[in-house]
Amino acid sequence: MKAILALEDGTIFKGTSFTGQGEASGEVIFNTGMTGYQEILTDPSYTGQMVTMTYPLIGNYGVNPDDIESDKVQVGGFIVKECCKRPSNWRSTMSLPDYLTEVGVMGIEGVDTRALTRHLRINGAQRGFIATGNVDPEELVKKAQGIENMEGLNLADRVSCKKPYTWDGKKPVTIENMKDFSWSGTGPKLAVYDFGIKWNILRLMEAQGFDMIVLPSHYTAAQVRELGPDAVFLSNGPGDPAAVTTAVEATRELCEEYPTAGICLGHQILGLAMGGTTFKLKFGHHGCNHPVIDLHTEKIEISSQNHGFCVDIEGLDFLEPTHTNLNDNTLEGFRHREKPILAIQHHPEAGPGPHDSRYFFSRFRDMVRETTGL
Repeated sequence: MKAILALEDGTIFKGTSFTGQGEASGEVIFNTGMTGYQEILTDPSYTGQMVTMTYPLIGNYGVNPDDIESDKVQVGGFIVKECCKRPSNWRSTMSLPDYLTEVGVMGIEGVDTRALTRHLRINGAQRGFIATGNVDPEELVKKAQGIENMEGLNLADRVSCKKPYTWDGKKPVTIENMKDFSWSGTGPKLAVYDFGIKWNILRLMEAQGFDMIVLPSHYTAAQVRELGPDAVFLSNGPGDPAAVTTAVEATRELCEEYPTAGICLGHQILGLAMGGTTFKLKFGHHGCNHPVIDLHTEKIEISSQNHGFCVDIEGLDFLEPTHTNLNDNTLEGFRHREKPILAIQHHPEAGPGPHDSRYFFSRFRDMVRETTGL
């Protein structure tokens, strides 16, 4: 079935749908990963976006229930050069077209993804609209122009959990009544803010021995204090960090009282809470092959990345940069010079991607131990 992708600047790309008839919209970005498409599709940080994969063949190893990062497909649409209809892998339980069709998410192929990626690199990420059938391209351009801008958009509150939950090692367990909640583990008690958290973060936090409760993004500092945690963690998530004002205010209070760490959107929220600013990147960092240098060890890590905004801590002498992106020299991590606060912009949990940065979780665990003795 014929499909058209229209960008807000009037550029048109033609392709075909591999998920049937439909429409899709969102900010169009590109991801440079060769694999990991299922984790990308289910990463809540891609909410409000349509993802273009730069690798030309996607779907060859199928889909399985073990490689998901949330409870559903989160992307607004999926754009590839060629979609494999008959996967071959012993772990595969479904093809990519069947997977997206089942959940009602548009997927199109036959698009010149090299040209689309180059266009986005030159002109920046753009709002886009996809439709199938005999449609008027000019009408689709108008629809693309009517989509919400990512700047100023609070998407974290949209994707966050509605009720607190615990983690059973494989999936969330909702707490229906907080009066029934009690810390059950023996490790440090960790209050985790869910701004669109990836499940692999919870898996790796659990492996460090943390006893966790995951909280909705709107939880106030007072509500967190009532739980009596030993530390606070801020998760990844989508949208503009400056728009998540409730979380920034809560973080400003909590990081004065508890060891605090953040990843991705959590890194940005911590930066804002510390007095920094954030700005939108031209086309963002999305992929699993971005070089980052640890300024302390001077080791270069190949990192997994997914963010469209960046933190600026210029002039905040009490904060020390810890990581820098070697592609464009943007900030990838910082820590407080005196207080137990650290944050990282890229994704140490990978899912998908290399494990070079996974030490972040043990570094956070060590910081909590040094601060609390637990």
